[in-house]
Amino acid sequence: MDNTSLWVFGYGSLCWNPGFEFDQTLTGHVKGYSRKFWQGNTTHRGVEGKPGRVATIIEDSRDVVWGRAFRLVGESALRYLETRECVLGGYKTIIGNFHPRHDRTASFPVLIYVATPENNLWLGDAAIADIANQIVDCRGASGHNVEYLLKLARFMREHIPEADDKHLFTLEILILSKIKEQNLSLNYLMGETPLHDRPPLEKPNNPYDLDNRIQFTTLVEQSKKMLHV
Repeated sequence: MDNTSLWVFGYGSLCWNPGFEFDQTLTGHVKGYSRKFWQGNTTHRGVEGKPGRVATIIEDSRDVVWGRAFRLVGESALRYLETRECVLGGYKTIIGNFHPRHDRTASFPVLIYVATPENNLWLGDAAIADIANQIVDCRGASGHNVEYLLKLARFMREHIPEADDKHLFTLEILILSKIKEQNLSLNYLMGETPLHDRPPLEKPNNPYDLDNRIQFTTLVEQSKKMLHV
């Protein structure tokens, strides 16, 4: 691995919506952290007075966080990330050690954007059902909070199927259940159908089609058991 290159590790929306120029990307993980939806957001997935919830990572010696590393191209990529993550998002930077998923090369250092309790957007822990409710109820300039979480869960399932993230996947199940209970348009929440174009009774033609999702009921029951409901 070229030690002069600058790599950044994405574990949230950067996984499916990087928005900057890069010339190489790898999936893999960092050790000693856990992904949590504990950071508030009022610029992309929420608004002032009604913040959405986005991902951060917290120290946890027993866990790993799966995601995607990018090798940056040019100074504009770093400036873009500083604005998106630090200025607008409230994150700070740390250096972590990235372990590629398939590449047998040694691990290498990466830049990681993390949120901490010291920033004014920090929301912290809450009951998992309350976090799910907040995500279903929030949207911002970049789209609905539901889109952020479900596209991250989809990325993990499709590109890193061995990823075991109880927090993320339990939220996914609870949110899908709430969308079905409230008869919401999943296509609209995912940014795929304008509200005014939605036929009132149309079922979403979507990878998350709730009526056709295999074992959906089983997954909900499993989440209840995990939550000791």
